[in-house]
Amino acid sequence: MNAYPTRMQAVQSPIIPAIAAMIQQHPGTLSLGQGVVYYGPPPDAIAQITSFLANPEHHKYGAVEGMAPLLEQIALKLKTENGIAVDDEHSRIVVTAGSNMGFLNAVLAITSPGDEIILQTPYYFNHEMAVTIAGCRSVLVATDDQYQLRPDAIQQAITDRTRAIVTISPNNPTGVVYPAAALQQVNDLCRDRGIYHIHDEAYEYFTYDGAQAFSPGSLPGSSRHTISLYSLSKAYGFASWRIGYMVIPANLMTAVMKIQDTNVICPAVISQYAARGALQVGVSYCHEKLVTIATVRQQLLSALGTLGDRCTLPPSDGAFYFFLKVHTHLTALELVERLIRDHKIAVIPGTTFGLDDGCYLRVAYGALQTDAIVAIDRLVHGLKAVLE
Repeated sequence: MNAYPTRMQAVQSPIIPAIAAMIQQHPGTLSLGQGVVYYGPPPDAIAQITSFLANPEHHKYGAVEGMAPLLEQIALKLKTENGIAVDDEHSRIVVTAGSNMGFLNAVLAITSPGDEIILQTPYYFNHEMAVTIAGCRSVLVATDDQYQLRPDAIQQAITDRTRAIVTISPNNPTGVVYPAAALQQVNDLCRDRGIYHIHDEAYEYFTYDGAQAFSPGSLPGSSRHTISLYSLSKAYGFASWRIGYMVIPANLMTAVMKIQDTNVICPAVISQYAARGALQVGVSYCHEKLVTIATVRQQLLSALGTLGDRCTLPPSDGAFYFFLKVHTHLTALELVERLIRDHKIAVIPGTTFGLDDGCYLRVAYGALQTDAIVAIDRLVHGLKAVLE
């Protein structure tokens, strides 16, 4: 008898816990692996927890879709920042336990087993895992040599079983920001072909050098076929509190409610209180912290530049990742293991993101602050040692 069902055997194992185990085996290792920020939640978010604790009714289950005051706060944010007007007739907001949950909700709501979801490569590994868990097939479309979308290739990948095209901008793992025109092309394609556009905006505030994130859900007439995913984990520094939200076409609400009620019953109410406090503070909180991240980003970019043609790094103006191609005979996992063992610096292998035709590394710099120089030096020194 198998130790676990065949369905789960087809799902790749999460890479973050595997890298964490390697780090534990080599004390003192610094991590450029997991996508987290260096800062914590705003005081206003923490203060809301007192309000939560003051009412014993809050310890009971809440509304499946999220509590009304938070939904109202999110609707205001979407209208003022993203240009998305939510109304019950055309679109709805659902609070989720992070945007990963929102993605799985979406896939389960719009597919039957055997259906296809188009992902761009390199993809976000949890998206690919969710598609497999749902019994569906990921159809992979390579981005160009700058990690940008290829709308013509995406169009050619559509079949009768295609149910959605997925885009992420600012992107994880590459850090690129997709132009509004390219995202509109994909959104128009989804409208014309009667499929959904799932767009992940978890890193919407993390842009640099004048780049700006664009919300396809703001396009006229897009509410019927666009699913937008958001997270508070990054911008407000409470990844472990697991809170995010999704904007979905109104006709999907019944399906999503079934899924969410079965999976989590309701988003954690204590986290929803914190989320409301964070959103009341607003984007200025993240923008203040972004100054430090931008400084670290430039330090890392300059240091990686010393590697010359031994590595390839396309431009990236968003999130807090660089996706580096290392010109070596080593596999990505072999290189990651060597960096941890010999140089006490951890990154994520590109194979996890669907690239196995070379040695790619995702380097995350959002968590760096006081130890930035040490971590950057270890990474660059380690890469030079391997490539010499």
